Amino acid sequence: MIGSMTICSWKTRTIHGPNLSSPEDSRFVLVLPMNSSLHDHHRHLSPHLHRKARAVWSGREPRNAKMSSAAGGDISSPAKRVAVVGAGVSGLAAAYKLKSNGVNVTVYEAEGKIGGKLRSVLQGGLIWDEGANTMTESEVEVRNLLDELGIREKQQYFKIIMEPLLWKKRTNSLTSGDGQESVGEFFERHFGREVVDYLIDPFVAGTSGGDPESLSMPHSFPEVWNLEERFGSIIAGAIKSKLSATREKGGELKSSPDKKKRPRGSFSFQGGMQTLAYVLCQKLSQDDLKLKSKVLSLSCSHDGAPASGDWSVSYSSDHNKHLQDSTFDAVIMTAPLCNVKELKITKRGNLFPLNFIPEITYAPLSVMITTFRKENVKRPLEGFGVLVPSEEQKNGLRTLGTLFSSMMFPDRAPNDLYLYTTFIGGSRNRELAKASKDELKQIVTSDLRRLLGAEGEPTFVNHCYWSKAFPLYGQNYDSVLQAITKLEEELPGFFYAGNHKDGLSVGKSIASGCKAADLVISYLNSSSDD
Repeated sequence: MIGSMTICSWKTRTIHGPNLSSPEDSRFVLVLPMNSSLHDHHRHLSPHLHRKARAVWSGREPRNAKMSSAAGGDISSPAKRVAVVGAGVSGLAAAYKLKSNGVNVTVYEAEGKIGGKLRSVLQGGLIWDEGANTMTESEVEVRNLLDELGIREKQQYFKIIMEPLLWKKRTNSLTSGDGQESVGEFFERHFGREVVDYLIDPFVAGTSGGDPESLSMPHSFPEVWNLEERFGSIIAGAIKSKLSATREKGGELKSSPDKKKRPRGSFSFQGGMQTLAYVLCQKLSQDDLKLKSKVLSLSCSHDGAPASGDWSVSYSSDHNKHLQDSTFDAVIMTAPLCNVKELKITKRGNLFPLNFIPEITYAPLSVMITTFRKENVKRPLEGFGVLVPSEEQKNGLRTLGTLFSSMMFPDRAPNDLYLYTTFIGGSRNRELAKASKDELKQIVTSDLRRLLGAEGEPTFVNHCYWSKAFPLYGQNYDSVLQAITKLEEELPGFFYAGNHKDGLSVGKSIASGCKAADLVISYLNSSSDD
């Protein structure tokens, strides 16, 4: 999905003249330009890595992967044991950090493959992502992880040109008393309604499948919200924060003169985003990762005095339908909260009720991959994609947006093809997300014909449906965060991580997993001291 983009990195452009067929069409879309320099020095994975990647992504577990524990780890002998539920990027990042600190880890994944919403496909000379397409490294946890994994040579950058925006100064009379201003309300008072309809609406739909009127501003865009809260003005806060970051960066460079300057912006990896999950998986042994293993119940025996094996995990697997149990000192849960509600959790032999976890709204999404011969695309807009405002539904456009995947990363398709990734559904049109592949093909082809002048039928079509692509950060999302806090406070040794807690992007999900691992390490150390 487009979900890893950040709002401060987008540029909008009004399209006129030769780009679209008529003046009326110029209001259709937001074109997201990039400059022509692509940091794409390593365009193809080696055959060896391709073979290993296919083995792991198809559910065959790594057999010779070894993990070297960090020397001098804080966890005292004998090594503690931690269960990680979920082998998405949050769970894998948490498992990696725990292993690096000498903790024994077991990762349980109900599906037959790793990566969660990182799902890359390599087929017939094409490479595409059915989940997240890009990420950034705004979070320090992400930067550190990429350095430690030695994966930077596999990064593929594309540049996004940022255009400064004019923001209105806040007036106290417009401030919501409960602080739960919607995304639409926030940007309307800064920009006006037209900007919400033709910029914010398609951006939110493309990045989270939501709509600006139902999403909470402080939960959906906390960085922007906090700038206004701290400085009273978005633009003043942005300038001050930028100056502060520049000074800090200058100090770092002076203290580390040999530090290499890195490219900035959004990126993927050779072979797609799932390459990151695969590299993390390599750090786990075969016994550390249990695919097709669904956790059904958790039992906590903690009675006020932490002891070894306070947690019991019961699970079933494809090769053994009988319930199996393993004991651990702590648990990191990264499964969606809707799945957590289905678990049976006991605490000191008594059922731990989960009725305080609220219902969470999810956005359904269909992802359509299409390729067209370049000579059949008459208006191949220069940029990395288009987002379609909901206002344009009345003019016949039914998709949320399209990424120009082979323009972003030229290794994604042969030189004579354009590869496009199109998104349909979200909260804007839930039923359409469930449509058949044939119906969606017609819709995508029609939209691309109007937007890009794509003639004829696509030479390749692939469809992926996500029934719960994103949790929507609605205006009641405080109750979700309170439920997570209650779980962690009332179940000693239980920690939650993932995009239900700390943000939807890949980077925030990684950071969430790393932070959970840090909390587990502190918890285990305090238990050892006791």
